[in-house]
Amino acid sequence: MKEIDAVIDSDPTEQRIIDLAELRNRNLMAFKELQSFNDTVKWLNKHPLLTQHSVRYKYLQMLEKDPELFLSEYTNTANNVSRYASFLNNSKRSDEQHKKDQKNLKKHQERETIMKEILDEFKNQKP
Repeated sequence: MKEIDAVIDSDPTEQRIIDLAELRNRNLMAFKELQSFNDTVKWLNKHPLLTQHSVRYKYLQMLEKDPELFLSEYTNTANNVSRYASFLNNSKRSDEQHKKDQKNLKKHQERETIMKEILDEFKNQKP
């Protein structure tokens, strides 16, 4: 954050300011997670690193215990990505629906990325 802050002072650009704001938000979320854990011994699970870790662990366990279920989930996730991308291209949907579609698309894209990474790791482990 100090590095971005120093660069912004000398050469501010719109992208650098956006990067600084996003980094600040992530730091605040991390602080809230740590504060919650310190106070209540429970995570809020709102920071992207925590949510991705728990989802990743769930899918790793699923792949080890039931590969068919994992592949079925992967197919469903890929279909959901296609579906919500299609919904966003539909001009008949309301702005509220578009916001929900964008949120769902992002969620499923993140899951698909995690699942692809798990499959790549699994594929590289097997001789």
